[in-house]
Amino acid sequence: MRFIFGLLSLCVLCTLKATAADLSSSVLYRPSQLTAKNVAVVFNQNDAKSIEIANYYMAARNIPKQNLIGISIPADTQSSISPEKFAPIKQAVDGQLNTDIQVIVLVWTTPFAVGCNSITAAMTFGYQAKQCENTCGAGTLSPYFNHASLQPFRDLGIRLSILIPTDSVSSAKALIDRGVLSSFSVNEGTAYFLKTADSARSKPRERFFPKDLSTIQTRRLFLRTLNTESIQHKRDVMFYFTGQVSVANLDTLNFLPGAVGDHLTSFGGELTPGNPSRITQWTEAGATGSYGTVSEPCNYWQKFSNPQVLLSHYLAGETLIESYWKSVAWPTQGLFIGEPLAAPYQKLPLNADPLTPSQPE
Repeated sequence: MRFIFGLLSLCVLCTLKATAADLSSSVLYRPSQLTAKNVAVVFNQNDAKSIEIANYYMAARNIPKQNLIGISIPADTQSSISPEKFAPIKQAVDGQLNTDIQVIVLVWTTPFAVGCNSITAAMTFGYQAKQCENTCGAGTLSPYFNHASLQPFRDLGIRLSILIPTDSVSSAKALIDRGVLSSFSVNEGTAYFLKTADSARSKPRERFFPKDLSTIQTRRLFLRTLNTESIQHKRDVMFYFTGQVSVANLDTLNFLPGAVGDHLTSFGGELTPGNPSRITQWTEAGATGSYGTVSEPCNYWQKFSNPQVLLSHYLAGETLIESYWKSVAWPTQGLFIGEPLAAPYQKLPLNADPLTPSQPE
């Protein structure tokens, strides 16, 4: 991974006004408006796993039958496809979407990239050729970054995209089940923010980490900011953010329903089985959502999830897909995976003063 610390300070388009300590304040309650009718499920007609998991997800979330879209992706399709091959896929999907659709769920593992773009960014914004001229260059600011909108297509003309990986049918079904379960109860949980010895991958996001031992009482959430390389044998993981090439001891953790976690590194969104950085390790370990880049991003924090922004929206009652997408300022290279409608804090009663979400400058 190539690193550009100078540009991080010289080219900060999205400096946040609020401090990370604000995470320990009370949060605004503004639950998501997304429902099953707002979700389109796109599957690969040439992939038996994709078909099975798509049907399972449709039933699990009671998504209307007309929102199921089958497309043909050749069996020999590689991890990344060209913009020319992607164009008819996007056209076929867009042509079957009605105005209710706010979210697009892609049910497959490959392709996960369109050139240097992630397939979720390409499906939401269209292919962005400019980024591929220099993948280490600054990205394009997402209009959805830290936005107040609860209806992205209505307000901004975009539909949020996310991938449910299909390498393992059982893992995909378990992921879906965790997302559904997240709506029923909230257990006491902990958000872990790790400052690791890998300064190139850890430092970019540390400014957004809260004070250690803070709490958000209205959300039954404890905040731990730790100087360590990994955590292990924790039974209460709701959030986990770190910077490492790969994350050790994930298999020793218990992730609560709706939990999210990611690590800042290159190629986490490259979902090939031999990749030690692949973000599917998070969901295989029990997380309900994760995020990583599919091409060399260099270590701009704007190309990764901002923990402060993600928590402020998720704890307010928004869904996983809304909160994750709002947390990434430059998402062109970033792949979102998980169960989009997970919303563990959507129904939690709240009487508190608002935490005003920070805005890009």
